[in-house]
Amino acid sequence: MRSLAIAAVIAQAGISVTGSVVRVTGSGLGCPEWPNCFPGSLTPDPRYDVALLHQWVEFGNRLLVGVVSAVALACLVGALGTRPRRRRLLVLAATMPAGVAAQAVIGGVTVLLGLAWWTVSMHFLVSMVLVWLAVLLVGASGEADSRPVPTLPRALRALVGLSTGLLAALLVAGTLVTAAGPHAGDADTPRLGVPVTTLVQLHADLLIGYLALLVGLGFALHAVAAPRRVRRAFRLLVLAVLGQGCLGAVQYTLGVPEVLVSLHVLGACLVTAAAAALWSATSERPPAGTTGATPGATTAAAAGPVAGAPDRVALG
Repeated sequence: MRSLAIAAVIAQAGISVTGSVVRVTGSGLGCPEWPNCFPGSLTPDPRYDVALLHQWVEFGNRLLVGVVSAVALACLVGALGTRPRRRRLLVLAATMPAGVAAQAVIGGVTVLLGLAWWTVSMHFLVSMVLVWLAVLLVGASGEADSRPVPTLPRALRALVGLSTGLLAALLVAGTLVTAAGPHAGDADTPRLGVPVTTLVQLHADLLIGYLALLVGLGFALHAVAAPRRVRRAFRLLVLAVLGQGCLGAVQYTLGVPEVLVSLHVLGACLVTAAAAALWSATSERPPAGTTGATPGATTAAAAGPVAGAPDRVALG
């Protein structure tokens, strides 16, 4: 089950990256129909006045949806076959095929509306939600359905939640930059009528705020001697955000070259996955098949600010 969940993370991130390749190569309308590529033809057709390269790039991305669908269904079948059956694992696994189906509909609407910028933004943001859920599925694959035990004080868990909200705003701002930028997916696609420099500044300001929040969170985690799993997830998140920020700055300076656009999408997937891992690490459930005291009990107590304080204080 864990291997299937990891495959789901890779598949959801991978289809996001290949979708960006469709966009930067101007192949978004390489197949102008949906679900067919052209009227009466499921596959590319050289008889139509659309460059074959664009046809095959778009059609290839559609074929990859089949791979993502297979992985998603395998996750659901794996969860159904797990004994004892775990409700949380089953719900998270069910979001994978449901998300793929939703993305297929959104993708079809995007094509039929001529790559309207808001549909492209929605397409990307739903992918980020699916990456997030797939990371949670990885964690749930080794846990039971018992009540979660906090590993951090309440104030720090709230700070992690705040950082998640800010990350969501950062991702939305990034899609707006794309909507006003040069890579529309097709030369005739209307763009968002806002100066791209204004949106880039908004995106950069949100990034600075996000980094500042992570700095504060890092000091707080050190102060409460956070569990190793939390600290590891936090370090990975900081590295991913710093790398993504540097890549974005280089990308903007060089005039948004196509290769860096796709790498930036990959970076967004990595940041989202790392943030989801940090969120998941703020609580623990007993691993499947174990009994007795939960592993989170000692780590949650260790997070208390005062030695010997009551449990309610240690848990925030």
